[in-house]
Amino acid sequence: FVPLRKKGKLPWRTESLSYALEYGTDTIEAHTDALGPGRRVLMIDDLLATGGTMAAACRLMEKLGADIVGLTFLIELSELAGRDRLEGYPLHVVIRY
Repeated sequence: FVPLRKKGKLPWRTESLSYALEYGTDTIEAHTDALGPGRRVLMIDDLLATGGTMAAACRLMEKLGADIVGLTFLIELSELAGRDRLEGYPLHVVIRY
């Protein structure tokens, strides 16, 4: 388990990545020692809307050396086309609206 949080929420040295939102920018962070090169990672989140946060999270994990093996979401808001921003990753959704 590797938590990804907004800037300033994690208690140890972090690697960060800033990304654009529809209404501005945001930054996510992960601990610098969370992963090593070649670690296989399944990304899990509750909601897929526009895909911006997950796309940034994947870039951050890859920056730390991870191999993203798939993305899983509980809910997808399909009219927002978030999966389009996540092409190239295997994607699984439990509930699609």
